[in-house]
Amino acid sequence: MKITKILIFFLSIFFILPIHNLRSEIIIMSACDDKQDEFLKNEYVLNLDELIMTRNYVYKEKTYQKYRITDLSVKKSNTYVRNIYKEGGKILTHKHGYPQFYTQILFEIGKPEVFMKTVLNDEEGITKISNCKKIERFEKES
Repeated sequence: MKITKILIFFLSIFFILPIHNLRSEIIIMSACDDKQDEFLKNEYVLNLDELIMTRNYVYKEKTYQKYRITDLSVKKSNTYVRNIYKEGGKILTHKHGYPQFYTQILFEIGKPEVFMKTVLNDEEGITKISNCKKIERFEKES
């Protein structure tokens, strides 16, 4: 009876909880400059397994004061998270805005540039917003 319970337990592990070879890939783009703002820290972390982009940044004092004048909710240091998806050789954040007008952050895999994709009434525009000096790619198997 005890052997039967042990056998059922082990069989249930193999059939109910299948063993997967899990791979995850994380790309960290750091030391990113910006065309209009100055940062002490500006980085993008792309988790391609969970399909999440995390942006971490810290404004320099001059930039922080520029935005603080018109918006008291601005923080000197901030993090925001967006869902992402792959399309061809590109990684895009989900659309932010309305169907007629929206924006997305766009990355090209293996390239250090960060772009802003803007769509207004099906007219698309792409603007380079940042260039990252350091790209690290991590692959993890478990």
